[in-house]
Amino acid sequence: MNELSHRLTDLSRPLRIHLVGVAGSGMSGLALLLIGMGHRVSGSDRVTSAETERMQGLGLRFSTPHTPEEVEGADFVVYSSAIRPDNPALAGARDKGIRLMRRAECLAAILHTRKGIVVSGTHGKTTTSSMVAHALREAAFDPSHYVGAEIPVLGQNARWSEHGDWMVAEGDESDGTLALYRPACSIVLNIEAEHLDHYRNLDEIKEVFRTLMGQTTGPVIYCAADDGAAQVCGGHERAVSYGWENADYTAGEIRELRGTTAFTVLRGGEKLGGVELGIPGRHNVLNALAAIATCDRLGADFQLVSRALNTFAGARRRFETKYLSKSLRIVDDYGHHPTEIAATLQTARQLKPQRVVVLFQPHRYTRTRALADDFGKVLATADAVYVTDVYPASEPPIPGISGETIVEAVKRHGGVDVTSVPNLATAHHRVGNDLEPGDLLITLGAGNVHEAGRSIGRDATIVDDIRKLAREDELEVRLYEPMRRHSTMLVGGPAQFWIEPRTFEAFREVVNYSRERGIAVRVVGRGSNLLVRDGGIRGVVIHPKGGAFDQCHVDDDGHIIAGAGVRLKKLASVARVAGIGGFEWMEGIPGNVGGALRMNAGAMGVETFDQVVRMTCLDEDGEIRVLPRDGIEVHYRNVPSLRRHFALQAVFRGEKDSAENIDRRWEESRVKRRSTQPVAASAGCVFKNPQEVPAGMLVDQLGYKGSGEGRAEVSLEHGNFIVNRGGATATEVLGLIDRIRREARDKRGIELETEVKIIGEDDFTF
Repeated sequence: MNELSHRLTDLSRPLRIHLVGVAGSGMSGLALLLIGMGHRVSGSDRVTSAETERMQGLGLRFSTPHTPEEVEGADFVVYSSAIRPDNPALAGARDKGIRLMRRAECLAAILHTRKGIVVSGTHGKTTTSSMVAHALREAAFDPSHYVGAEIPVLGQNARWSEHGDWMVAEGDESDGTLALYRPACSIVLNIEAEHLDHYRNLDEIKEVFRTLMGQTTGPVIYCAADDGAAQVCGGHERAVSYGWENADYTAGEIRELRGTTAFTVLRGGEKLGGVELGIPGRHNVLNALAAIATCDRLGADFQLVSRALNTFAGARRRFETKYLSKSLRIVDDYGHHPTEIAATLQTARQLKPQRVVVLFQPHRYTRTRALADDFGKVLATADAVYVTDVYPASEPPIPGISGETIVEAVKRHGGVDVTSVPNLATAHHRVGNDLEPGDLLITLGAGNVHEAGRSIGRDATIVDDIRKLAREDELEVRLYEPMRRHSTMLVGGPAQFWIEPRTFEAFREVVNYSRERGIAVRVVGRGSNLLVRDGGIRGVVIHPKGGAFDQCHVDDDGHIIAGAGVRLKKLASVARVAGIGGFEWMEGIPGNVGGALRMNAGAMGVETFDQVVRMTCLDEDGEIRVLPRDGIEVHYRNVPSLRRHFALQAVFRGEKDSAENIDRRWEESRVKRRSTQPVAASAGCVFKNPQEVPAGMLVDQLGYKGSGEGRAEVSLEHGNFIVNRGGATATEVLGLIDRIRREARDKRGIELETEVKIIGEDDFTF
């Protein structure tokens, strides 16, 4: 035991220790151990978290942000590898001559006060160390533990035991500090080429493990199924092997169940007993064998160990189910190395989903560059892959290395749909919209990719609720539907919840459900007079479609009854066939009945409500009512009643007329539209006509015809139309609108009002 270890155990003189970066999982574990040992512990970080608040309740003195004053009076200052040299607290400690220690140095000193069990390897450390700690605790060894993630069955990622002799800890090989440990027992899970930003090659990595083996005083438990571990540990005098075959401990009769794995443990070829592991995956059978071999060599009762493994529910972010319904499972996994990802995808297949969909966030530029082809090969075994940009983890960018590097690698191995979604903040919109019933979505990576899965899971819960409101044939629900698919301008971000009811009752149920929960509701038809911002629409967007909403017929009184989803051109055609005139103006308007009612649309001197007899709507109290025309307040392009009510259906009247007259007016409308309006994608007239001059003429006089912003352009055919020349964004369209309005105000003193309805969020906020 070294000097520091002696001082840590001498609680007659508790140490004052400050941890820089205490909110991180590794540093928070140290804080818990030191507090449990009885020392006076302080810590600082850039942010406050639930973990820092919990630790404050246990005795941590926490501060944010980092300051030099916080280290005043400290005996030691401990820092993580993520802390920059110019950090104020670290620099303050250096200036004051306070002893500085890396995280691994402090952990090694703590570990040396106990019989240490160090779990090491390229991957699987957190799961295996958690299994060992849990099994030894159930076998009454009362161990201390330090693991790299929150473990539900252990309660927290680190715990100091007053009475137990043993301590289980993860050993980090990423920076060579594995060589600091002198444990009583070592577990080596695997050794692969990794962390090549620190090591020259695999041989240098193996040398660090050999140093650890030489400093281990007791058994060396290693995986014989891993070539690297077998090469380094196989010849050790106290080596104990585990694996699939030709090892001291093996697993037989493996049965992959839904969410668990059962197997028989053989020791030296003889049956030791059976285990039903509480988590899935053949790679976790190997992890469990490592724990079983370790506990058996320490003298633990196998039945108690088996019982512990049966109740082991895994670690946070290790194939952790975050959402589960009949139609979708979302799993989050920390895997960020090709071997880890291969094991994760193999485990996913055991659950027999319709498709395995992966959202992968590459971790570190150096790893992405070094292992790109291996990532591509492994990810190509999924059914659909989405790749974000690289999570840097404090690394500077490497020119030419990005998420696209992985995308191209997957394409080289072929056979799978792979999509680049560089911005993690919006990646869930694309992924969530593409999901199909029966999918298993895995968010993969060591960064913050889990946030995307959390967002999808949160909103999928509401989708499940809405689907229960009506029969499947009466209601269709989709997440994050792109509004560019539903607007004639072909721009706009996603609708958070896209709902297509086919009956009035289903419409009513959706609206009432949303209102009761404070969820915003909008109704969108064909989007012909609509501009949706690039941030999309928060809440429920209802698109009446099919069923009652698409019905259009002539009744016995010669009136035309049309649902809110009926296209105006269809209504005009039904009237034409029935010999009813007056609807020819609708021929050239791309909208539907619901939108025409809300906006009191019109053309050729006729407005929608000139022809309405009565309207069926859902009122603000959630009741379906019929309103006569004289009970509806109507203005130019504005119907106040429909700010509070939702139109479901309307009855229209026209006049009997000859086919010749109807066809003549129909052709006049068609010719006028084609000669004065652009054919390109647009939202119709952008501005209301001011009193002084028609809006189109004003825009022309200001010299804006043909002017543009990005791919948005003022039409050459009509100055009151802005067209999408292909790939325009709502931001570009809005920028052009603002420029025109400023010019009209500054040069002509005219305040232009938009006729097109502008809705949605500027930024992605859901």
